[in-house]
Amino acid sequence: MKSISALALIVIPIVAALALLFYLFRPLSKRPVPAQFVCLREIDGQFTTFTEEPEHIYGIGLSYAKHIEETAHEFNDAKPAVFRKATHTLHRGNGVTLFPAPNLIAQAEKFESGVGKILAERFPNMGPLLDYEVELGFVLLRDINPGDLEKPDFVPELGFFIANDVSSRALAVLGEGQKNRYEYWGMSKSFPGFLPVSVQIWIPANQKADAIPCVRIETRVNGQLRQSENTADMIFTPITMLRAIQSNYPADKLKRGDRIVMGTPGGIALETPRWKARFAGLLSLDRFTKLKFILRANQDRFLKPGDQVSVSGEWLGSVTTEIR
Repeated sequence: MKSISALALIVIPIVAALALLFYLFRPLSKRPVPAQFVCLREIDGQFTTFTEEPEHIYGIGLSYAKHIEETAHEFNDAKPAVFRKATHTLHRGNGVTLFPAPNLIAQAEKFESGVGKILAERFPNMGPLLDYEVELGFVLLRDINPGDLEKPDFVPELGFFIANDVSSRALAVLGEGQKNRYEYWGMSKSFPGFLPVSVQIWIPANQKADAIPCVRIETRVNGQLRQSENTADMIFTPITMLRAIQSNYPADKLKRGDRIVMGTPGGIALETPRWKARFAGLLSLDRFTKLKFILRANQDRFLKPGDQVSVSGEWLGSVTTEIR
């Protein structure tokens, strides 16, 4: 009897450890699959200068299959994550992005009453955890009626560009566990100059359904390659993104000049392996505890004043910004 008890003391912890490892490292229940795109080449269109100011800017999250496989513990392949960015984030061409540290707590308080006091008490020296995101983007060339989006043969008229969707991860993490999580993403990306874009847009000669420039988009920080992925790895088409935007913001009118940034691949400064996300969920850590752990972790990959960030998309263009 004693030998059985001794054996149990050995076996049970091993089985529990193996069960935990399986839970943390198990594959996604639904594997992300890239969409079936019509790949456009440079000769299929032409560049033009587009100076109209957008009425809205929208962002899409979790849109690259490989990035989801690496980091996401859950995702919705039917409807993209959607958020708004402030229009004053738009900056055409090379320039400067200001380090937002002095305004962080005020920005959080403006968005959620009471949270500024908590941050000031618990994280008085909180930095922004400034991050980069190279993205393919598109601009609407014509207004879109909501009814058009329901037509199976509807093809929106789009122009394409390259963007850097700059983010404050310290603010974004405040959305963890909140029903309006993606709105926190938008808030974290809405400081002035947080959307440097290539100056010209590229317009296909023939607008086709599910057609995008299939280019390798890359980020370099002080010359070091951080992100590199082909846009053909995205799991959502432009029309799927537009339908999600209209569904999330039914009062918004999709207007000529509105810009949509289509999501970023892996390689961002704040990378959370799938097992870490699952482990945090298992422990039911609240958002402030998660923020504490992130702020205490190594921050070498995050942007700091003096850094030069260049994002590019092969022939589609590039844009460089200096953090000050």
